[in-house]
Amino acid sequence: MLLQQVLNGVMLGGAYALIAIGYTLVFGVLHLVHLAHGEVFMVGAFIALQMVLLTGGGVAVALPVAALAGALVGVLVYLVAIKPIRSRKGHYLAPMISTIGAGLVLQEVATRVFGGEQVGFPVQMEAQVWHLGPVTLTSVQLVILTVSIGLMFALHLFVTMTRVGMAMRATAESMVISNTLGIRSDRIIILTFAIASALAGIAGVLVGMSFNSISPYMGVDMGIKGLAAMLLGGLGNVYGAMIGGLVIGLVEVVSVAYLSSSYRDAFAFIVIIAVLLLRPRGIFGSTAHVEG
Repeated sequence: MLLQQVLNGVMLGGAYALIAIGYTLVFGVLHLVHLAHGEVFMVGAFIALQMVLLTGGGVAVALPVAALAGALVGVLVYLVAIKPIRSRKGHYLAPMISTIGAGLVLQEVATRVFGGEQVGFPVQMEAQVWHLGPVTLTSVQLVILTVSIGLMFALHLFVTMTRVGMAMRATAESMVISNTLGIRSDRIIILTFAIASALAGIAGVLVGMSFNSISPYMGVDMGIKGLAAMLLGGLGNVYGAMIGGLVIGLVEVVSVAYLSSSYRDAFAFIVIIAVLLLRPRGIFGSTAHVEG
């Protein structure tokens, strides 16, 4: 029983981790908490669902479409709601407040276009089930685990071993120095938003498959979970975001299995508060830049 709950927790935590990584990438480069990130997650899930319904495809169609949709929406949010305000050098909270407005706009547009009801992915994406001793594994869980772990590993390689990834880390350290070195910071920022938002879009599909339900309001809850995972792991730390997401997923699932499903969110945040009281900088510390 416990092993099964751990598997379920890791599956859910992997999706949370992808959302938290997006928060971390944006915060590391811009020192900005992107509060429309949850809505980008939601839009990616809905556009992927529409494409699946239109083409009759499955996961192979949904994931790349969600990544592309998330990337486009995330970059649009940056260009419309963040960049113009940052260029005026006003109060440092102004861009963050602007992202709240952008999130509300995305939520209202999604409600108008897709409706306010919860919807699920179609029958062709339903799960096959395998029984491995005391553990039951579904094809949906296998996809979620494989995709989330694979993307986290790919991001690690990208940030630490590619020239663009190194440019992102240099920009996070200091835009002045990175510009002096010939790095186009504006392009790096846009790329960072594209990657972070693509991960959010994919996470939207994974969560939608996990719960077989998406709605225009799902971004608020999942956005808070991702933000909490980032804080738990340590601001600006990619690996901390990964671990933070997994911890929240495990706590949620175990609390539902052994305590009460009514307080699943409460138990997760109790753990977060406890960790932050004991270690205010999070599990991996806070560095205010993207760590590889």
